[in-house]
Amino acid sequence: MSGTTVKSTSPVVPRWARKSTLVLAIAALALAVFGTTTQTWLIVHLDPAQLGAAVNSQDGLHVQGSKAATTVTALALVALAGGLAASIAGRIARWIITALILLAAAGIVSAAAIVIADPVAAAQGSIAAATGITGSDVQVDVTVFPALAVAAGALLGLSALLVIPAGRYWKSRTKYDTAASGAAAGGSVAPAGPPDEIDSWDRLSRGDDPT
Repeated sequence: MSGTTVKSTSPVVPRWARKSTLVLAIAALALAVFGTTTQTWLIVHLDPAQLGAAVNSQDGLHVQGSKAATTVTALALVALAGGLAASIAGRIARWIITALILLAAAGIVSAAAIVIADPVAAAQGSIAAATGITGSDVQVDVTVFPALAVAAGALLGLSALLVIPAGRYWKSRTKYDTAASGAAAGGSVAPAGPPDEIDSWDRLSRGDDPT
């Protein structure tokens, strides 16, 4: 028994260019950024006379990332939605989505870096809400989460840059692809039905009059 070996002409997709891998990476990084905003970014130490008993018992005023950098949460959600949309978008749409993810990543890195550079200014809103006092001398400790947001945002931007070259390996299937592939093969698709209908179709395909 002799067998026929069929060689695939489709290019081998690199691991980094796989749609599932890249989309999962973008989603995971966006969720990581979002997760950091739910944690404490800043710890504000004020005079005990300015703080309430509940705040003072927590060793200072804890400021979450969503309050220290309000835009980071929204930008993380934009990047998450963009990554999911890129998996079903066409070639031109992927360029637009990539640009949006890059802008979101740049905004995340910028906002988190501003908090690290000037934590006192970032905490002023929370201080005013808790004490009713603004512009007072305070000591603010920065936790590790703003730095994690910067790192995740930078990796998010790099992952977005891979969408364009990886998109060359992605196949988008639509309802028009089947018809186009059939026309390219030079054949027609005969309808399924009773034998007399199939025979009429064969005669039409040969140019005969079925009547």
